[in-house]
Amino acid sequence: MKKLINDPQDVVAESVEGFGLAHADVVAVHTDPLFVARAGGAVPGKVGLVSGGGSGHEPLHAGFVGVGMLDAAVPGAVFTSPTPDQIAPAIAAADGGAGVLTIVKNYTGDVLNFETAAELADADGVTVRQVVVNDDVAVEDSLYTAGRRGVAGTVAVEKIAGAAAERGDDLDAVAALAQRVVDNVRTMGLALTACTVPHVGKPSFDLADDEIEIGIGIHGEPGRARVGLESADALTEKLLTPVADDLALTSGDRVLLLVNGMGGTPASELYVVYRRARALLSERGVEVTRSLVGNYVTSLEMQGASVTVLRLDDELTALWDAPVHTTALRW
Repeated sequence: MKKLINDPQDVVAESVEGFGLAHADVVAVHTDPLFVARAGGAVPGKVGLVSGGGSGHEPLHAGFVGVGMLDAAVPGAVFTSPTPDQIAPAIAAADGGAGVLTIVKNYTGDVLNFETAAELADADGVTVRQVVVNDDVAVEDSLYTAGRRGVAGTVAVEKIAGAAAERGDDLDAVAALAQRVVDNVRTMGLALTACTVPHVGKPSFDLADDEIEIGIGIHGEPGRARVGLESADALTEKLLTPVADDLALTSGDRVLLLVNGMGGTPASELYVVYRRARALLSERGVEVTRSLVGNYVTSLEMQGASVTVLRLDDELTALWDAPVHTTALRW
């Protein structure tokens, strides 16, 4: 294992410390317990947004803390849910008096720990709603989940819900918009190589040089199938087709197309995937009106990519376009 780390047990704490030092104009790092909050604290009268999960998926979630997106993010150990005693203070820090929405990827530990933290916050007088993201079409009931996994579609949920909160929507309205995104976003990914969790010290799984894992999860969980190496166009079709079919996309639909890297894939290859995914959508009569390409929900240094499609309407488009200023997303 070759990694730029000191002690594997200190990776998350040291990484978050460096993140906070580099971006003190956007975020504030709290160390005991560990969470990242919006610089300047909660905005009075605004619905707070909190997300989190295991580390190793950067820039998710801390990279999306800031104006127009999250008010706090809670990093667990690598690929491990944060604990309720981390999450509850983050909820408190995000509360501006209008309640807090938690956005949780559908992994059993995350869901249970965020629910427990919400109960603790409620006992302290903070109203909390929770939306669970389950956009992965590849498998159900995986090693980590009951039902579908939450993956790169989380970025769209956090961006659109964050814009709704920023414009002054109340808690119920923000939660409803977040759920609308969840209902209209789907993702599927693939792995060319495994990643290595620092405290494990060896690859999470074995892939031969001529093998691809289709439908991989962001923790390296198995997908739908292990197939031979094929062209980028052929592999992209294996990702896009199930996504489009699951959404029941029809001619005239408008969508956001997100091609996400898993951490170790160059941008040049992601754009090759984007090119084919867009052509496949065009063949269905689907118009891509918004796009995002890059590493947004990663799996350490895994080589691979995922394709996410969000069905858009006028309101969701306007919220996607609304100003955002975080370390990983800004316009």
